[in-house]
Amino acid sequence: MGRGARRSSWTAAAIVASGLGVFAAGRGTLDGPMIGASVVVFCLGGVIGGLGRSRIVRAPENPGASRHSIAEALLANIPDPVILVDRRAVVIEVNPAARALLPALKLRHPLSFALRTPDVLDGIEEVLRTGASLKTLYSTRVPTERAFEVQIGALPMPDGVVGGQPNVVLFLRDLTSARRLEAMRVDFVANASHELRTPLASLLGFIETLQGPARNDPPARERFLGIMKAQAQRMARLVDDLLSLSRIELREHVAPTRPVDLTRIARQMVDTQGPLARDRGVVLSVAADGAFPILGERDELLRVVENLIENAVKYGGSGGRVEVALRRQTDTASGRTSVELAVRDHGPGIAAEHIPRLTERFYRVDVASSRDQGGTGLGLAIVKHIVNRHRGRLIIESAPDAGTTVRAIFPEFEAAGSPDILAEPA
Repeated sequence: MGRGARRSSWTAAAIVASGLGVFAAGRGTLDGPMIGASVVVFCLGGVIGGLGRSRIVRAPENPGASRHSIAEALLANIPDPVILVDRRAVVIEVNPAARALLPALKLRHPLSFALRTPDVLDGIEEVLRTGASLKTLYSTRVPTERAFEVQIGALPMPDGVVGGQPNVVLFLRDLTSARRLEAMRVDFVANASHELRTPLASLLGFIETLQGPARNDPPARERFLGIMKAQAQRMARLVDDLLSLSRIELREHVAPTRPVDLTRIARQMVDTQGPLARDRGVVLSVAADGAFPILGERDELLRVVENLIENAVKYGGSGGRVEVALRRQTDTASGRTSVELAVRDHGPGIAAEHIPRLTERFYRVDVASSRDQGGTGLGLAIVKHIVNRHRGRLIIESAPDAGTTVRAIFPEFEAAGSPDILAEPA
């Protein structure tokens, strides 16, 4: 760049000197002194122009500072807790995730002030002694129970930084979700096995009886065959519910795109469950004014209404009435309109400690009563997943001796001037 600047200054001086020569020749005064003066102007202009150019001085770069900034940004964006300590286990650096997990962490303070786990502290000493990385476990129960795998490794430092001695980095990987999923899987397999084993054992026992003492006893044979049929139907219901739950979970992330009228679905299921309600002395009613369109899967919504009405009749039928109602509600903050399906019974109600777990698989408030009623313990779990797929919410309200109300709330579909869009078969 300096060479180009000098070339430009000499070019400008040459132009000025040539201009003086042309001017003198035009006036007829081009002589020896004038030519000498032009040469002097050329030389002086080139030299002065070259000296007058200010040189561009670049500020020296500091690669160390740049690398430190990048390291800090990288550390801050790691979602898992990361802690850096020196050979004395004094905290040198932490990222925001570590501060959120251990609020007592402070720079230039011993790690043991915030993390009092002997396995972790002993692991730091072992890593410094051997230089080999290791893994250990750390768990906390406040404010919630969480489990972490702590990977401890030596971090070599460049010469000149803390004498070139290695520091120690702790990387905490959250295992809470993985452990919960594993526990749910184990519980599910155990519960499903138990639910199937009970009717299977009953079937095997009655088969042996029919092959032995009851072989020639027609009344006993008929009674045992009836029991065996009920147990086989129970297993069939359980398998059907398990398959349904699996299919729904597989498609839970795919929202329905076809509009349906929830009023027609509710009225159809009230008519279908009418004989069951009459047999149990329950008055079943529905209140729905006009159409209530939502985006939904018709068969899945039929399953939702069927399960809710059936539960209300079977477990809350002692109150004598079950009411199904549809209404609109508007969110004042967003202005969005939703459709609420509410099924209410006037039965014995449910204690508050059971309500959060009602949608868990195989959870029952009264195990014996549920089995007597033919329940599989999967009904409300299926309802919850169907409602989730329809981008809705499930709310259960109950109190002892005050009945139970289950509300399924769905986003309303706006037909945009196409009333025939809901003309699907009832």
